Amino acid sequence: MDQALKGKKLGFIGSGIMAEAIVSGVLKKQLLPSTSICCADPYPARLEQLEKRYSVKTTVDNKQAIEGADVVFLSVKPQVLSEVSHSILGAFAPEQLVISILAGVDTRTLTKHLGHQSVVRTMPNTPARVGEGMTVWTATPDVSKEQRTMAQTLLGALGEEVFVSREGELDMATALSGTGPAYVFLFMESLIDAGVHLGFSRRVAEKLVLQTVKGSVDFALQSDAHLAELRNQVTSPGGTTADALYQMEKGGLRTVLSKAVFSAFQKSRALSNVDGD
Repeated sequence: MDQALKGKKLGFIGSGIMAEAIVSGVLKKQLLPSTSICCADPYPARLEQLEKRYSVKTTVDNKQAIEGADVVFLSVKPQVLSEVSHSILGAFAPEQLVISILAGVDTRTLTKHLGHQSVVRTMPNTPARVGEGMTVWTATPDVSKEQRTMAQTLLGALGEEVFVSREGELDMATALSGTGPAYVFLFMESLIDAGVHLGFSRRVAEKLVLQTVKGSVDFALQSDAHLAELRNQVTSPGGTTADALYQMEKGGLRTVLSKAVFSAFQKSRALSNVDGD
């Protein structure tokens, strides 16, 4: 068991898919026993699922999940923050840490709604569900060094984590890594469709594309070379790859991606304050 979390307890306000990913990661890495985790959710059927899968404590009362917890994950939908926070306002002890996974909700809004200052704001992504996520996070000045260590350890259970001191970078992360899996999935979907158009069965095309993408990522992670150099290694002058890349560049692939990411960034900034002020 990690020393940073020894004897600690976790509470979850909202127990959806991402909350389950955190629970699963914590238990798989043996950071805490299941008896130290309490999940709150308004749907009894969902709580029953979590009890059966992970043997965690469950409750429909958010305050029960907060009581006695050292770290409380706020994992509800952003649009219900006002409603949920109204019922738990004043329930937090000064020494408790709140970790929010609410997309687009800044720390100023969180501290205001929760009446609590020790807050970590995160931007995880969906690969966290298989322990391969990328989580970017920041913390308010009231978060202690010990609490930062706890947050880093817990978020590391989802995959990789990066701390940023400027909260504005969370909106940048939302556009790049938070939304990033959708870009990758669309790219893979398009490649598979292209393979089917060539004459492959969809099953074979899917296998070729998924393994190619996975292998390329693993190769890039293990290499010290720049991505452009790795690309050049498979691009012979006048060859098939050169022709294919020419069409991508001609079609403005880089420009389209850049515009898409910047558009997502602008949207994230617009949504970063649920109060709208």
